[in-house]
Amino acid sequence: MSLNSTPNAERIHIGIFGKRNAGKSSLINAITGQDLAVVSEVSGTTTDPVSKAMELLPLGPVLLIDTPGLDDTGELGEKRVHRSLQILNKTDIALLVVDARDGLSAEDHTILTRIRQKQIPCIIVENKQDLLKTEEQTSQQNTEKAATTGEKNSDKKISEIEGVPAIRVSAATGYHIRELKELIASIYKAPEEKFRIVGDLLSPSDLAVLVVPIDKAAPKGRLILPQQQTIRDILEADATAVVCKEYELRETLESLKRKPKIVITDSQVFAKVSADTPKGILLTSFSILMARYKGSLADAVKGVTALDTLKDGDRVLIGEGCTHHRQCDDIGSVKIPRWIRDYTGVDPEFVYTSGVEFPEDLSPYHMIVHCGGCTLNEREMKYRTACAKDAGIPMTNYGILIAYMQGILKRSVEAFPSIAMLLDRTGK
Repeated sequence: MSLNSTPNAERIHIGIFGKRNAGKSSLINAITGQDLAVVSEVSGTTTDPVSKAMELLPLGPVLLIDTPGLDDTGELGEKRVHRSLQILNKTDIALLVVDARDGLSAEDHTILTRIRQKQIPCIIVENKQDLLKTEEQTSQQNTEKAATTGEKNSDKKISEIEGVPAIRVSAATGYHIRELKELIASIYKAPEEKFRIVGDLLSPSDLAVLVVPIDKAAPKGRLILPQQQTIRDILEADATAVVCKEYELRETLESLKRKPKIVITDSQVFAKVSADTPKGILLTSFSILMARYKGSLADAVKGVTALDTLKDGDRVLIGEGCTHHRQCDDIGSVKIPRWIRDYTGVDPEFVYTSGVEFPEDLSPYHMIVHCGGCTLNEREMKYRTACAKDAGIPMTNYGILIAYMQGILKRSVEAFPSIAMLLDRTGK
């Protein structure tokens, strides 16, 4: 991934929902102006959520997510519907696509209720306007005539259905597609100013040292997303990023003419990096920075103490936001379970999820250990944190767990005074 491209997690997620053959895929093609989604008269062409990153003016970088039909049937169909509903958890704007000839169905009403419960901005898109009866076709002709002659017309582009903004379009002819894009931009409310990854901790000309192990688990020819994003944020703060491997850190620090403000490390080498970083230099990990960036750091710090009450047979959920080929010494499925067993002296049961999969029922678990969530948007991470909190299940993340087990958690959050004070109050 280029340092110049916007990561999907930082894009506005637009989820497109509706029954089979409502024209969801056709609508994506019309919005993008490209044949990106497979279109067919056969119901159920889209069998899994499909994402497309693009620039949608006047909104900016977005991720369009096409979902399977809400009325899919059978055992496999039910699983597809479930996956569609899971997409709501990371949706910033929902488009509910209905056939303009049919109106809202029972399935449409069901998902509209969920959209409202999750407080997601929504637009009802009445598609297939070109197939409506004569009076609607006449209205379209009047609109087209007005566009060519400059006449004023009374065709109302935007209306409301059950209090939700609605617009009638035709993905086939392009009717009102431009107006739909403008409506999408108008209903989106940008979130309140959030933390930067690390830039707010730095002043111009500060040095930040990044410790990046290059082992068999590292991707070939590139840095992983948190490392890319952190470097970019350091540069935007007019500070300087120095990158080295873990066994080069001591020599790197000695060679610098100025003391760095902070050392940021991959969590897997936390212990060595802590030993090689002199006191007086802030120390943290990419995973901890991502927890702060996604708004879950305080909850993750509180949740890690559940490790001390773990017993044989307790279930621990290991959650990852991305899907990747697991290496023989994978951190999530191999290293963390091994380190937990070594630290606690007990033998818990580990359950693994990745990608969009996240259990709706968390009650069977003693605790949740989640990755930094770099590939998940803020809404998705907040949803998962809220689910854990509602279920009363402690949730932490990789970096915090590793720092806690190695006795360096307090040092690793010194850069964040409110979190350090939280640890002081708990005595941890």
